[in-house]
Amino acid sequence: MKKHVIASAALCALLSAPAFAQAPASGPWLVRARAVHLDSANNDSTGLDLSINNKWLPEVDISYFVTPNIAAELILTIPQKHTLRSGGTDIGTLRHLPPTLTVQYHFAPTATVRPYVGAGVNYTHFSSVNLPAGVDIKRNSWGPAVQAGLDFPVGKNMVLNVDVKKAYIRTDVSAAGVDVGKFKVDPVLFGVGIGWRF
Repeated sequence: MKKHVIASAALCALLSAPAFAQAPASGPWLVRARAVHLDSANNDSTGLDLSINNKWLPEVDISYFVTPNIAAELILTIPQKHTLRSGGTDIGTLRHLPPTLTVQYHFAPTATVRPYVGAGVNYTHFSSVNLPAGVDIKRNSWGPAVQAGLDFPVGKNMVLNVDVKKAYIRTDVSAAGVDVGKFKVDPVLFGVGIGWRF
């Protein structure tokens, strides 16, 4: 997780420093498709040593540029299935759907390489929860999300994208109807993909 954050920060710093070549302006919409690796923090206060598996997942995001520097981005995927473990032993499965909305600042709006940072809110819904009898989790989670990334133009209106996000996703865990603590997924998501500006 730390490696992804450090590498992305270093890349942003490296590419933000020099003067960039100019690129033609384009439309206000940017749609990207990414392959994203989810790396969960797996912080657990229940005493059950809960964790979910890390995995690659597909992601689509839709950005609208309000100004050359400011954009709103909606980040979407399909419900993702995870194995829930206790002390390394599989105890069940669940699915989560985590749409995220961020507001971004894009540096050097006419540059050929465009770093950006963003912040917003994540909503996660847990479904298809299959856990041992008497054990349950709260189905909805709201939390902040932050991101940083780079777009590299590779053709007319096309970009390559590198992006890293931190989302705060957590749920209350209960046993026999009694709250026993909180499970914090809080993943770092490192993504690479392509985009189309129009």
